[in-house]
Amino acid sequence: MSYSNSMESLINSMIISGVLRNDSIIEAFTAVDRKYFVAKLYDDHTYADVPLSIGNDQTISQPSTVAFMLEHLGVQKGDKVLDIGSGSGWTTALLCHLVGEEGSVTGLERIDELVEQGRVNISKLDLSTHCYISKAGKYLGSPSEQFDRILVSAGADEIPEELFSQLYVGGTLVIPIRDSIYKFKKVSESEVSEEAFYGFRFVPLVY
Repeated sequence: MSYSNSMESLINSMIISGVLRNDSIIEAFTAVDRKYFVAKLYDDHTYADVPLSIGNDQTISQPSTVAFMLEHLGVQKGDKVLDIGSGSGWTTALLCHLVGEEGSVTGLERIDELVEQGRVNISKLDLSTHCYISKAGKYLGSPSEQFDRILVSAGADEIPEELFSQLYVGGTLVIPIRDSIYKFKKVSESEVSEEAFYGFRFVPLVY
């Protein structure tokens, strides 16, 4: 477990451990400092490789877990991305940096206070032209749209198959299910491949 004292040292520790490898993701972590998304109460732990409370029984995820999920999500410039469970906005901001101005990211959050918190935090980094955080609706995700990538940052009890219809063919969904992170690839309209990685913990997905 890393207790780095700067974003640079946190990034270096994740590179050394092998969890952070992709140059574009390293650039995103460099540009989107975690300090803008951590509550003042936890300033001393901003760069620790641990999840931290953001209120309302929610957390900002452990940096190495975020890096692991982004590595498997495979975001490209110009992608249209859905971020479910945006919390304080850190993963949404990282995704915004990855897609660039030619792409777009929609963050969804069910807790009003965190919707506002995420919007304020993202505004600090001037990402609002292609990056949005909205209140989550009654149904999981955004059923009327399709995306190149979907990231879910809270743990589901079972595979939410309704998200597959929200992916373009060739798109990727990364989601925690119980104690694992799953990567789903939409191979065709009727076929989805899956890969599981064990040994993770998340706050529960509620919708």
